[in-house]
Amino acid sequence: MTKPPVTSDPKTTGTPSRRERVREATLGEIKGIARRHLVEHGVAGVSLRAVAREMGMTAPGLYRYVSGIDALLVAITADMFDELAEAVASADASAPPPDTELRLHRALRALRAWAIAHPAEFSVMFGPRSRLDPDADITPALEAGSRFGSTFFALFERLLQEKDIPFPEEEEIDPDLRVELNSFADTVGLAVHDVPVGAALVLTTCWVRVYGVVCMEVFQHLDFVMRDMEPLFESELQNMMTGLGVRYRPVEEGEGTSTRTAG
Repeated sequence: MTKPPVTSDPKTTGTPSRRERVREATLGEIKGIARRHLVEHGVAGVSLRAVAREMGMTAPGLYRYVSGIDALLVAITADMFDELAEAVASADASAPPPDTELRLHRALRALRAWAIAHPAEFSVMFGPRSRLDPDADITPALEAGSRFGSTFFALFERLLQEKDIPFPEEEEIDPDLRVELNSFADTVGLAVHDVPVGAALVLTTCWVRVYGVVCMEVFQHLDFVMRDMEPLFESELQNMMTGLGVRYRPVEEGEGTSTRTAG
């Protein structure tokens, strides 16, 4: 008797079934439309009804793919963090692996370049979560944000190994601040690598400095006095690197990021 042909079971091979692929494609389209509405109209302009109308579906029909508006906003925020993480990781990988200094410069410039090219997305990713229900599950966005930060954490750890970076001793730091810094180190995984609390303070201070100047550019806070924010960003970057004992690496040809569009 002829045996029936052996077919692969998607559940055992790990290959998505046709139904799963169709579902994933539909979910991707839903998120793509929601992100476009966010960019064009802000967070308040994103609604299940509007997305469903453009999809040719009913609003209740969207609940087969997302549990509600909060879940949809969290999902697209996670996607945006993953996109930013990829941009930063690609910039890091574009430099020779042993050259930690150059890798860090390129990664930070990639952060700025992505932010000024995507001001609406940046404001949602790093701004207040006022639209979301306080009890909304934001775990996917937090996990994606951690993936974004992992490149910078890894580079900072390499700098600590390669350079004599000055940082305060633990007893020199206010006790209340130490508590917060230890919590930060635990959350992002620095504690696992025994990063001193003083080093965590340096890392936090550097992030505040970089993030601050990027925010000022993205939200156009200095447009009334500056047409081009890149020189200020580079000045802050140079001062920050010098304070870390790291050699500043000027912008290379073709690496400039001043191609800004108003958000």
